[in-house]
Amino acid sequence: MNEASETDKNAVPTFEEAMTKLEMIVRQLEENDVPLEKAIDLFQEGMSLSKLCHEKLEIVGKKMDQLIDSSGEARPFSVQGDDKE
Repeated sequence: MNEASETDKNAVPTFEEAMTKLEMIVRQLEENDVPLEKAIDLFQEGMSLSKLCHEKLEIVGKKMDQLIDSSGEARPFSVQGDDKE
């Protein structure tokens, strides 16, 4: 295996890449004709991708909860009227 291929394997996928791969894995597992060993490998890979996506979403969510005001200070995000029902 060449060095570029090894680097690509170790690169952390983007959220979109991870979701695309996860969708492909789900489709393969739903076909029901995957050998058990391969199904287990796919399931494990899917769980890893799911965890990665969840972590990326949490990071983005925390960033979205903060706004930078005009003085450059971070402050919690709120919409006027949030407290009203």
